[in-house]
Amino acid sequence: MRKVLGTLTTVVLAILLVSYALWTNKRHVGHYLTDLRIQLVVNDGQPSERGNLLGIQPELFPSDYSSVKRLHRKLAAYLEQARESGLINDKTIVVLPEHVGTWLLAVNEKSQFYQATTIEEAMNWLSFSNPLLFVDALFHARGESWLDDVHLRMKSRSMAQDYQNVFGGLAKEFGVTLVAGSIVLPNPKVQDGELLIGTGALYNSSVVFGPDGLPMGQPQRQLFPNWYQRGYIRAGKKAALNVVETPAGRLATLIGSDSWYPDNYTRLNESGADLIAVPAFVAGTGSWSQPWRDDKHQALAAHLQLGSQHLSEGEAWRRLTLAPISSTKAGISVFMRGQFWDQGSAGHSFASRGGQSIAEQSVSAAPKGAKPGHGARLINLWL
Repeated sequence: MRKVLGTLTTVVLAILLVSYALWTNKRHVGHYLTDLRIQLVVNDGQPSERGNLLGIQPELFPSDYSSVKRLHRKLAAYLEQARESGLINDKTIVVLPEHVGTWLLAVNEKSQFYQATTIEEAMNWLSFSNPLLFVDALFHARGESWLDDVHLRMKSRSMAQDYQNVFGGLAKEFGVTLVAGSIVLPNPKVQDGELLIGTGALYNSSVVFGPDGLPMGQPQRQLFPNWYQRGYIRAGKKAALNVVETPAGRLATLIGSDSWYPDNYTRLNESGADLIAVPAFVAGTGSWSQPWRDDKHQALAAHLQLGSQHLSEGEAWRRLTLAPISSTKAGISVFMRGQFWDQGSAGHSFASRGGQSIAEQSVSAAPKGAKPGHGARLINLWL
């Protein structure tokens, strides 16, 4: 009897393991793109042979990342509308928001992952659906918030490949220089024209792709990660501030809150940067209008020149980012829009010329049927 029970138990366990293995191999297939509408909210200056800075503030959702092809189609649709509006030429620099590449961790997941109601539930499905990747990442995690580190590290190899395929492909397809927002990867580097990952700490990094679709220089690491990321993203305080040659001028990238600190502009002035791209992200729906709290940020933030008046998060961003102390000709700050489960985002993209901020004035010109404050945005600055 004991032998029979042992055999039955073994068979049941084998069936469960085979069923689990089969289940993990079945992946979600999306059929429809989310809303492709986009409106031009800033178009400053006159077309010229000097080119332009074109910020694309996409509105993205988890299902947009269900496949590389799906994400490419949505972003390409935005770029095609910009081209039809005469905003793309061989000297155009396109800038995408911070973390637009990080969500590539959502590619080719289970239906339950996309249908989750909270980000915690979604990450649980991510772990359960990829047990081998989860265990491997567990052994390599470096951050204090080890579970966040594991989730971001699990698919880093495929994420790096997808990042280059999607954003390098878009740069080549439209013949532009493209600042591909940012992506969180372990110790990334470019070698022989390919974005590769290492085995060290996670860094929030941005890659610029040229019109040939290849990376220009090394990934730009974020020097000062936001307060909610410090438990799993390593600060790149000693990282170089890269300046790359583009058809429109010498371009530098400051990721998110790196754009607040005067020392970074001093370094870029010394490097002879002409243009600055700022991929940015503000977590939390409605947080753009909430009071600025420097105690949430780096210790350096307490010494920023914001005056004695109380400012909102958005007002502080516009005051600090692309500051007048920069000697560059122009810059643009582009934020993410959309909803990832229960995690919303905020932020209104803006440009700067000669230290003067240029932002969207109103949403009254939104396309028919569009909800105020929703939908993708184009921000264009002629050089």
